[in-house]
Amino acid sequence: MKGRIFLFLFSLPFAGFGVFMLFMIGTELMDAAEMRGWQPVQARLLTAGYETHTDEDGSTWLAYATYEYTWHTQAYTGDRVAIAHGADNIGGYQKKLGNRLAGAMSRGETVTAWVDPESPSQSIIDRNPRWGLLAFKSIFVFVFGGVGFGLMIFTIRAPKEKDPEAPEFANTPWLVNDAWQGDAIRSGSKASMWGAWAFATLWNLIAMPLPFLLYGEVTEKENYAALIGLVFPLVGVGLLYWAVSRTREWRRFGPTPLELDPFPGAIGGHVGGSIDVNLPYSGATTYRVTLTNLFSYESGSGDNRSRKEKAKWQDRRLAHAEPGPRGTRIVFRFDVPDGLAESDAAKPGDDYTIWRLNLAGELDGRNLDRDWEIPVYPTGARSRSIDARKISQSRSRQAADDDAVVRRRVRVRNTATGKSLYYPIGRHALSSIVGVLVGSLFGGAGWWLLTAEGALFMGAIFSFVGWGIALAALYMLGNSLEVWQDGILLHSKRRWLGLPIRHKTLRRSAFHRFEKSSNMQMQSGGKHTFFYSVDAIGASAEQIRLGEGFRGESEADAGIRLIARELGLPLPNEPSANDDDGDGLEYNALAADN
Repeated sequence: MKGRIFLFLFSLPFAGFGVFMLFMIGTELMDAAEMRGWQPVQARLLTAGYETHTDEDGSTWLAYATYEYTWHTQAYTGDRVAIAHGADNIGGYQKKLGNRLAGAMSRGETVTAWVDPESPSQSIIDRNPRWGLLAFKSIFVFVFGGVGFGLMIFTIRAPKEKDPEAPEFANTPWLVNDAWQGDAIRSGSKASMWGAWAFATLWNLIAMPLPFLLYGEVTEKENYAALIGLVFPLVGVGLLYWAVSRTREWRRFGPTPLELDPFPGAIGGHVGGSIDVNLPYSGATTYRVTLTNLFSYESGSGDNRSRKEKAKWQDRRLAHAEPGPRGTRIVFRFDVPDGLAESDAAKPGDDYTIWRLNLAGELDGRNLDRDWEIPVYPTGARSRSIDARKISQSRSRQAADDDAVVRRRVRVRNTATGKSLYYPIGRHALSSIVGVLVGSLFGGAGWWLLTAEGALFMGAIFSFVGWGIALAALYMLGNSLEVWQDGILLHSKRRWLGLPIRHKTLRRSAFHRFEKSSNMQMQSGGKHTFFYSVDAIGASAEQIRLGEGFRGESEADAGIRLIARELGLPLPNEPSANDDDGDGLEYNALAADN
């Protein structure tokens, strides 16, 4: 409640300033409309010119004049020059008007003034509204007024805050979140669309005065470097295109409601359900669903604080698609291991847990890409209405697809003693090159701080971190792995640029099981990708690397199937329990997905 009151009070100055600027615009427009009925007279200038006001924010100008005129044989003196009051630097209007009036006075010329026939003491020289200035003022109306009234509406309409510790939520903690009151959950696509429009509008309103300001800088001061400021309006055009694209995506696919089965999703059980998409059904379209357990946390301090995410667990599945009431219905199910953190419905404090579901489909034109934050709790519940045959069919298709991907990624060679598997240089070429460039940039900045600025502490930190990233990326770019067997031993040899740096062996008779683990993850926006490695574990817990670079858990399963087949290793039939530490998934068999 206190937070709402504070937010409402915080919004008042913004809303008030927006209303004030709207009042100013309305007053000027009303004055301009009223002056359409004023009558022209010839006035003799007594003083004329413009004043310059300079402060730390720059210079502004104000045109001034005093003049005499006669109305029905009565003499009057006026000093109003323009409708708007006060100095400004929008478009050079004040300087041009002041110079024009000063020139007319020096030549002894009269100027036309406009007089109110009902109150002849009221007069003005320029009765035309300044549309550029009005547009500039309208920015403050939309920005400050929009923020202020937007916050007011948000605080008034926001759902009543709930206490997660209240007794009524003891057995149903997910009901603290108003979006989780029933089986159907909406994606964040609509909110993203409106967010895109809000950000694009705000950016363009702020950037709108720049062309007016830059015009004077370029034409009057010949400051051509100021043209770089046009980048901001151009970015605004790009943001508008982004908002239009989000709108088109929303209109094409619709709200895509998600119905969970069970509700909520279950740690130690199933996370399953169906998604309805406003898209004609096509059996040729492939849909993939990704479920990720994320730890969201605040990083940094003071003004440098930012929110980051770290994925703790992830599974990616090929979904089953069928005709549905909205066009296409997508059915999926995940088997979620025990030991994972549950959803934080109220997102308390700086750190909390999120379960995110992503649906992706490659389509003609715009691809489908939707996210949902869903409730997942350790209930152990299992899906009741999802047809197990549909899940089995989709997993069989996924296994075949993953097998094909792995066969393209791993080079299988014939040797004198059997087969060898080769994981070549450049498996992560793009990410490695980006790492080299970013690391070199930081390292170079650190070297500059050390040598040119004498900043030993910051220079050392930048150099250490930057060159460390660059070296790690170079190692990732240039390393390769070769695995083979000679009938007695399993061999695993690591090379960098073709030079051997490590060679490990394991007796074939000592092979006990396969173990897969996630040793790296990448993030792009809100998307996380796990990269898995596969090791052979001996009877005495000895370990050698047999495969790596598999994208996602199911691809790692396909890698294990390939390794077992080509090296002649046994693939047990029943999966074991997951490992206890939650860092990776450990299986004694993966044939259940075949």
